[in-house]
Amino acid sequence: MNTSKVAVVTGASQGIGAALVAAYRKLGYAVVANSRTIAPSDDPMVLTVAGDIAAPGVGARVIEQALATYGRVDTLVNNAGIFLAKPFTEYTDADYDLVTGVNLRGFLEITQRAAAAMLEQGGGHIVNITTSLTDHANSSVPSALASLTKGGLNAVTKSLAIEYATRGIRVNAVSPGVIRTPMHPDETHGFLAALHPVGRLGEVADIADAVIYLEQAGFVTGEILHVDGGQSAGH
Repeated sequence: MNTSKVAVVTGASQGIGAALVAAYRKLGYAVVANSRTIAPSDDPMVLTVAGDIAAPGVGARVIEQALATYGRVDTLVNNAGIFLAKPFTEYTDADYDLVTGVNLRGFLEITQRAAAAMLEQGGGHIVNITTSLTDHANSSVPSALASLTKGGLNAVTKSLAIEYATRGIRVNAVSPGVIRTPMHPDETHGFLAALHPVGRLGEVADIADAVIYLEQAGFVTGEILHVDGGQSAGH
């Protein structure tokens, strides 16, 4: 079945990912939604593909199923991510494997396959979800592994934007502050809100809106768009 446009979203079962699925459907895109566990959708224009993006072969399978079902891949949103805040010396080998597996290895495989499909069809858009802690480290949130991995995604966003600039593929990033999602228990919200100069948490809609802006901004590539209540500007 060929459709007008197709977006692939990782980490799509809840929070920002689920909001992105809804936002792209509202734009008229078919959506391929991946998460470690994700229930089938009753919307024929949403294909769910369960699988841990860190596991070899899963990223390729997501893109292959997108192509088999809808015939193309126009946008990939690398939203799946793991955040583990610990003092630097307490990170273990297992922590490193977990965080780099999702944030870097998972990114690499699915993005390579998506970019190959986009080159074949003459263009596309890749969006990476990172974190403003890479620009504005915070003494209350020790997060070296987030900076190591998501900082890499910020850098590769610019690298790929330039590599593909003449071939119709745009590559951007959205760099959130702390967003109100199931990842953050209610009792932490007061502390987390205070990390932002504007004094509140972000909402999933704030991130979805930023991604959709980038989707429609044909002259924007290599951009890291901060949606963080002022965090990256100072405190």
